[in-house]
Amino acid sequence: MGRVVRAGLIQASASHSGAEDPAKIREAMISKHMEMIEDAGRDGVQVLCLQELFYGPYFCAEQEMRWYDITEPVPDGPTVQLMMETARRLGMVMVIPVYEVDGAGIYYNTAAVIDADGTYLGKYRKNHIPHCHPGFWEKFYFRPGNLGYPVFETAVGKVGVYICYDRHFPDGARCLGLNGAEIVFNPSATVAGLSEYLWKLEQPAHAVANQYWLGAINRVGTEEPWKIGEFYGQSYFCDPRGQLVAVASRDRDELLVHDVDLDLIEEVRQVWQFYRDRRPETYGAIVAP
Repeated sequence: MGRVVRAGLIQASASHSGAEDPAKIREAMISKHMEMIEDAGRDGVQVLCLQELFYGPYFCAEQEMRWYDITEPVPDGPTVQLMMETARRLGMVMVIPVYEVDGAGIYYNTAAVIDADGTYLGKYRKNHIPHCHPGFWEKFYFRPGNLGYPVFETAVGKVGVYICYDRHFPDGARCLGLNGAEIVFNPSATVAGLSEYLWKLEQPAHAVANQYWLGAINRVGTEEPWKIGEFYGQSYFCDPRGQLVAVASRDRDELLVHDVDLDLIEEVRQVWQFYRDRRPETYGAIVAP
């Protein structure tokens, strides 16, 4: 029997129209997710990741300062503090994506990583910030991340995080592997007609190139009032061979659970010696201005 960890992903639709009060939406979305987190606890989930900006709609569909009101410091803000208490109570490692404030007017798209005893381990700040296509105006809201590509030593193994648009850049995915990640979570918000054909292409490629597990999360539904497209769900787990081993539905709220065998990483790496055969001294063009 390998080193098996029960992992979970939560995909969910927005509970309210984005035209409503952001504080009201945050409260409702946290309540909705808490019910699903409790389900994960009852199902024995040991490590759980929520979707990008989980406590709101994907508000980057517009450029309005009112959304700054739902920023909070990490880890001292109320959402992360609540999840620290929840992680300790359920004995569950948690990855919690929130809208972080780090000083007046300094905001990041962030995921806090919490250990199974409720300890805050650190955070990842989204490095690649899009400002493209009608409805993805993220540079209005977020600075680019400045914490690199940390990997967190948790009770279940070494966890890395990549957020949404990051997934289009293989360089950071490789950095997570070099930093020792055994499972990488990519909480996302992406719509049909734009990136769906890439959804099950890019991240399995990252998983097989770096020979780690990957959990990809996408929200579901069409969000009012913007209607930028259908968030098509299909959250999934991908193994170190690049194979999709569990896939969620397209159009409904769902807790996806899968038992991941972390010992499979060593088995795959002994066959495909990609890390041995790397030639970093030849890759200077990647980091050239």
